[in-house]
Amino acid sequence: MADKVILVVSFGTSYNNNRDLTIGAIENDIKDHFQDYEIRRAFTSQMIINKLKKRDNLEIDNVKEALERAVNDGVKTLIVQPTHMMDGTEYHYKIKDHLDNYQDKFDTLVLGEPLVKYDVDYDDLIDCITATEYDDDTAVCFMGHGTPADSNVIYTTLQSKLTSRNYKNYYIGTVEAEPTFDDVLAMINKGEYKKIILKPLMVVAGDHAQNDMAGDEEDSWKSMFESNGYEVECVIEGLAQSKDIRMMYIKHLEQLIESLN
Repeated sequence: MADKVILVVSFGTSYNNNRDLTIGAIENDIKDHFQDYEIRRAFTSQMIINKLKKRDNLEIDNVKEALERAVNDGVKTLIVQPTHMMDGTEYHYKIKDHLDNYQDKFDTLVLGEPLVKYDVDYDDLIDCITATEYDDDTAVCFMGHGTPADSNVIYTTLQSKLTSRNYKNYYIGTVEAEPTFDDVLAMINKGEYKKIILKPLMVVAGDHAQNDMAGDEEDSWKSMFESNGYEVECVIEGLAQSKDIRMMYIKHLEQLIESLN
């Protein structure tokens, strides 16, 4: 058994293909970059864990199970790297709170940062999501998840930074918090756009992207934009399908591991 482990913790998804393209790709890149460590997986969504077990007979640890497994395996150094967008409720209650109870079980137990935490993370994220150029009559709208935690401010901060960098046709909204769809629609209506490109601002293109964003139901973002007279194109790709996004996690881990040495 390896005595040094990086536990990659994701919310999880039941969409097998996109899981491989996103969570799996992050884990593979981490494995390639940190070959002194064994790479393990855990999910924070027990609902998804249960669904995958029942539907696919696929067993994935939750965070507590992964911690117990590491203790039983005699792991000495455990680095927990979340793939979550921000330090929201999942990060705090499903990861950090569990780790607080295991600090005395390892020689070293540390928690990495989510995708977006510092100013440089915003800059890196903006570089990634603006890599494709669009015509002036096209609005690019990203749907984020949203959180009741204070970290929900990342969405308005990202919007402000996009505008300050002159990406004035880029708009950020959330499906479960603020800015809402109506907030985004009001901003887009102020422009002279004919077309909207819809993309998920989520690590994985799972249920929210497939249904709430791109679904055919009348309350999906796609349908609601169309009912307001816009041509809509949906790009159903999780952020982690971008190598540059995955490198943001690598950078976080490099800095964290360097701080331990």
